[in-house]
This record gives sequence, C-alpha cells and structure tokens, in this order.
Amino acid sequence: MNPVKDIHSGLSANQSLVVKDEHTAPHVGSGVAPVLATPVLVNLFEAAALAAIEHQLPRGYQSLGTRMDMEHFAATPHGMRVEVVAKVTGVEGRTIHFELSARDAVEDIGRGTHERVVVAVERFDQRVKEKSGRES
Repeated sequence: MNPVKDIHSGLSANQSLVVKDEHTAPHVGSGVAPVLATPVLVNLFEAAALAAIEHQLPRGYQSLGTRMDMEHFAATPHGMRVEVVAKVTGVEGRTIHFELSARDAVEDIGRGTHERVVVAVERFDQRVKEKSGRES
C-alpha cells in the first residue's frame, strides 16, 4: 500500500487566529514584546500542513513533522488576525514537502519550508512504547 498516493503538489490549507494573550511571546516564554510568538507561528504552520494532507491519508496512517525552516520577520500585535498557508510542493517516498507563508492584516510576516513523513500509526506507537520501556 502506498499511503501517499493521494497526496500531490498543490494541495494546500489555511489556518488563522486572532492574536490573544496566550499567543504572545511573554506568555509562551519566547520574549517580552506582547506580539505573536514565533513558537505559535510554528504551530500554525504545522496545523495548516496537517489540514492540507491528513484527510488524504488512509486509515491507520498519520504524518509527523520532521523538519521546519522558517523566518518570522515582522511582528503582529495583540488583537490582529494572522493567516498562514501550507502548500504541498512535492512528495518523495513517504516525505511530503511544503511551502509556508504567513501574513497579518498589514503585511507578510513569515515564510518557510516544512517536511512531514507518513508513518503507520500502529507501528509508530509500538516503537514509542518500546522506547519508553528503555528509560533509565
């Protein structure tokens, strides 16, 4: 079975949020300015990538983020909406490549690339279970 057979370049999804206190740098511990925190932007990018492809995967498969390279180059103040887009740019084996972009109501605020790998849930869960049994 090829779990990525229905995934192709051009699939995309958007995610958005209005910046609230819990999305700001001071709240997540990534700075002192009351603006959108970079870790929150990373999360939005991942959520958009998931939304673009998860519904295309067969039962028993999921994707896991394995790489992200992004820039967060403009601040978004509290109360302003942010929208991100993740677009599939290619598939190599079980690895899916994405192009990322983000903007607020005024300007572009970020961009990057992301990779996700498709895994069988049962096999992945078993490996994690075995690994947690090795704790010292």
